[in-house]
Amino acid sequence: MRTFLPILLVILVAAVSVSAWIVYSTTRPPSAKYLITPQSFPSGPIAKASDVTWSNHDGTQARGWLIKGDEGAPAVILLHRYGADRSWLLNMAVKLNESTGFNVLWPDLRGHGQQPPVKWTLFGAIEGDDVTAAIDYLHTLKTVAGKPQTGFVGVYGVELGAYAALDGAKRYAEVRALALDSVPASPDQMMQAATDRQIGMNNPVFHWLAVWGMKVYGAGKYQNISACELARATRNEKVLLLTGTTNDPWREPTLALSACFTGGAVDVKKDLPITGGSLDAATGEQEEAYDRPIIEFFKSSEEPLELLINNKPIAVGETVKVGENFGLRITQVGDVRAVIEAMSGRKS
Repeated sequence: MRTFLPILLVILVAAVSVSAWIVYSTTRPPSAKYLITPQSFPSGPIAKASDVTWSNHDGTQARGWLIKGDEGAPAVILLHRYGADRSWLLNMAVKLNESTGFNVLWPDLRGHGQQPPVKWTLFGAIEGDDVTAAIDYLHTLKTVAGKPQTGFVGVYGVELGAYAALDGAKRYAEVRALALDSVPASPDQMMQAATDRQIGMNNPVFHWLAVWGMKVYGAGKYQNISACELARATRNEKVLLLTGTTNDPWREPTLALSACFTGGAVDVKKDLPITGGSLDAATGEQEEAYDRPIIEFFKSSEEPLELLINNKPIAVGETVKVGENFGLRITQVGDVRAVIEAMSGRKS
């Protein structure tokens, strides 16, 4: 036993060192110069776009670009994939604002962008709470008359951004629409994919070292909640799922997610030649073909929500936040007789 003890110690030290290296390098994805900024936009600077900052709920700082829309219009938050940054979604943000008049906010996720204020990511384990902090920030925006600048909220996300969007919708009921592209099954799956890219191979031993190293590194914060579990906890959101062709690594978990939503309507678009993760390589025509259905999806989500009793609509309204609670502001009540019948459970 004494003969093997030094060998075991060497193996243990090597395993810990490799685990620490994987965790450190993958939680700090390489940053690059922004592909494009509002000031360097091809058709000229975007005067309405502003660089804004706000506080996350854990006290760290967040930043993003904001284009204000019409007063009281809905707001859409756009979230990039792992290894990208907010500049990847600038074109979509501009098109969305110009086509709908919506307010659009798109941040750098933790550990992403040029000189990020938070240097690390937890692969979605905490980014969902950051989405709710962004929503809280949107609620602080006021018109000149002092009225709320934003209405209901929709969220678009790719991969890491898609998981964060889903987690944010679970936390905040006022999220009415979700457009999710290439959704990972869990933070562990994202961590494993990042590990494969870092070491250049798909190896279960390195996966195990990465996951356990992350559990130690993110103690108390890193929770491997499945995307399906988050979807089951959402309420009555409209959902659009997008995924690529059969060689897309996120195709299967994205398609499987469609069965996990128990509330609102789910639309699935698969076999897309371009997904949100490859927009940087898309031609103008391909990018337009990808963006247009997403923009139309958010436009259609502006329709009022129905209040159901015994599966019968009795009124319509809009989601509101009062303190820490959410409710439905009734804007129109149905026929009185139909309401009474719905409450009593009788059929007309």
